[in-house]
Amino acid sequence: MTVGSRRYVLILKCPDTKGVVAAVSGYLAANDASIAESSHFNDEIGDLFYMRTEFRDDGPSMPSLEALGAGFEPIATRFGMTWEFHDLTVKPRILIAVSKFGHCLYDLLHRWRSGLLPVEIVGVVSNHDDMRSFVEWSGIPYHHLPVDKADKAAQEQRILDIVEREQVDLVVLARYMQILSPELCRALSGRCINIHHSFLPSFKGARPYHQAHTRGVKIIGATAHYVTGDLDEGPIIEQGVERVSHANTPEQLVEIGRDIECAVLARAVNWHIAHRVLVNGPKTVVFA
Repeated sequence: MTVGSRRYVLILKCPDTKGVVAAVSGYLAANDASIAESSHFNDEIGDLFYMRTEFRDDGPSMPSLEALGAGFEPIATRFGMTWEFHDLTVKPRILIAVSKFGHCLYDLLHRWRSGLLPVEIVGVVSNHDDMRSFVEWSGIPYHHLPVDKADKAAQEQRILDIVEREQVDLVVLARYMQILSPELCRALSGRCINIHHSFLPSFKGARPYHQAHTRGVKIIGATAHYVTGDLDEGPIIEQGVERVSHANTPEQLVEIGRDIECAVLARAVNWHIAHRVLVNGPKTVVFA
């Protein structure tokens, strides 16, 4: 492989102190790495420093990523860093979960087939069979996992079995209309993204856009976030909104809302797989 053909990224957070940027850039330069992009954020309230540095090999002496990480250990220890190196040329493996509403699934698969979503989609799981033909037409394995309310744990274990067997890096809930158990949320912590309308906690339950229309809302939107045991309250990755008016019908609100959900979920997934999202307690730092 030619020099400069591979791209890597270092993400880190640590107590805010001087010298972090200099130490990182100096270390990379000393190892024949050239920085292509670097972003920083100083959280003055939490007194934490966040950094994402994208780089490429720029000479024959750059070591392997494993060796680069081993050599970085003393710097990380010195500054009290939580850190990770990643190879950006390796496509993350994702599993998509969906129920009966297919708009987010269709959008993700279109982006994937178009090369706009650089991932390996290892499968689609669903508690219904509605999306099977489209998914299998796309050449992707479809796993129909009905939910037995008397033994939901068994269905969730089958999801975890797929995650483990397929070495899944990210689970995407593309309008998967099931509440995940606390146990499943813990198992997928930091690697499961959900999308929903951003009316919550208002207009819960069925037909939220119809409820919103009845109340005469003027803005509708969507929220993508990491899944936690706190229902729909995980760290927010991305949100989007559109203005609406009294002239919009409930059906038009649904259509507008679905478009927003597709766009917001796609951005969240792309940012996650590019390691642009760092969790900061109950919120996130996003280097978009």
